[in-house]
Parts: sequence; C-alpha cells; structure tokens
Amino acid sequence: MNHARLHSPLGDILLHFDDDALWGLYFDGQKHQPAAIAQARRDDAHPVARSTGLWLERYFAGERTQTTPPLQLHGTPFQRKVWAALARIEYGRTSTYRSIAHEAGSPAAVRAVGAAVGRNPVSIIVPCHRVLGSDGSLTGYAGGLPRKTHLLTLEGVLPPGLPGIH
Repeated sequence: MNHARLHSPLGDILLHFDDDALWGLYFDGQKHQPAAIAQARRDDAHPVARSTGLWLERYFAGERTQTTPPLQLHGTPFQRKVWAALARIEYGRTSTYRSIAHEAGSPAAVRAVGAAVGRNPVSIIVPCHRVLGSDGSLTGYAGGLPRKTHLLTLEGVLPPGLPGIH
C-alpha cells in the first residue's frame, strides 16, 4: 500500500492506494481516516497519485470531469450500495439521505445511510458532499461543513459568499 499528500484549495489531501487503484481520499484531519495510511510507503509520483492529482486540479478549476481515477472501495455490502448511489449524483446536483436510502433498497435506513455516507473513503470523487438533509439543510460532512459549503458553491449549487467559504 502507498500514500501521497496533495495540496488543494481546501487544505492538504491524503491519498491511500495500491498499484492499481485509489482506496481513500481524505482531507487532512478528516473523520474516519484510517491510521494505517501514515505507515504506508509515501509515493507522490505514483501513477494513481498523479492521475488523482490531475483529476482534483481539474475539479477545483471548475471543470467537469467524466473519467475518475480507478477506485477500489472497501466496505460492507450496504456501504458499497450507498457509495454507488452517491457516485450517481451528478455534478451540480444534490440528493437527500432519504433518497439515497430508497436508492440503496432500504427506505427506512436513513440513519444507516448517514453513517455510510460519513464513512465514504473517497471524498469529492464519490460526492458525499452532494447529500443534504430532507429540508435542504447542509448536514454533516466528515471533512467539515466549511469544505462542504465550498464544494457545493464551486459546483454552483450554493451562491457565493456563504459563511465558511475561504
């Protein structure tokens, strides 16, 4: 396993990957970040790190990207269903925890969906920031609400100038 550290407009990002795919993308200090990442071999020049860095550069420049770096998501079957539903939320769109629960085949599991969203191992690329409360409120984000606000503003979902945007 490898790790890399990238700079972004929202702070440093830590990548976790093997030779073929990205396993994790975490903002520095993000909740649920596996401690073992720091013990992995650092390789900022690895092809997975470079392709992820290029994807992030384009994303933060406001470009819509169709192709994502190769991903290898590890979680329970339910978590993987939730993460697959997140991946289908288009750029500039949002969904709700309730809608994701329906899509994952468990309409009553809204809290479980919230927990799975919070444990999404690949922030931004698997766009958990696009999930809102049923009333449209900006609910939790493992990377912090100011980052969620920034990402949704970048995508044109929120107007510029809201608190928390740097």
